[in-house]
Amino acid sequence: MRKFFWLFLVFLVCIPVAYYFIKPKPKPLPIINPVDVVENTVDPELLRMGQGHVIGSFQFLNQKGQKVSDTDFSNKIWVVEYFFTRCGSICPQMNVQMQRIQKSIFPSNEVQLLSFTVDPENDVPDVLDVYAEKHNAKLEYWQFLTGPKESIYKVARKYFFLLKPAETANAGDAGTDFIHTNNFVLIDKKRRIRGYYDGTSVEEVDQLILDIEKLKD
Repeated sequence: MRKFFWLFLVFLVCIPVAYYFIKPKPKPLPIINPVDVVENTVDPELLRMGQGHVIGSFQFLNQKGQKVSDTDFSNKIWVVEYFFTRCGSICPQMNVQMQRIQKSIFPSNEVQLLSFTVDPENDVPDVLDVYAEKHNAKLEYWQFLTGPKESIYKVARKYFFLLKPAETANAGDAGTDFIHTNNFVLIDKKRRIRGYYDGTSVEEVDQLILDIEKLKD
């Protein structure tokens, strides 16, 4: 009887251990560098860079008129978009999806949503604040950022690679072109780009939410 007990005990221990080693492991998220994206979306200064790209420093005003910088979001996962409040095409769809992401991360403090306006002349803090309230944005999770147009566009080109090839072809001097993209960018706690997602697609945002959980782990 004792022999059967020990055999049963070994069976109980071995099955979970075996499952741990043979179960499919989740595919790790890529680490995206300038060489991995469409060349025309990358600032020319970065085209020769192979690996090691990280998001650099920035400072803007949020919807409350507060100065915020990249250091305010240190050790957090970021979801980044570029939008403008007067947009009547894709931006409303994108920010419905941002609301979904905000709801999914509550009450965690590990994730920060950052919406950069491409129309800073109109989208001053008061305008952004009204827009944020309309979308039920909670300041601790979702901030809308504005500032000098040249700085906003520099960040898009040099950090997030969000300028589309067609827009690049028609671009003038820095700060005179107009960025409008449906992409969300996922940034990890080490400031590395880990993915691009269509912010108008429910399915791709579903995947983004799952990938945020991967980065938390």
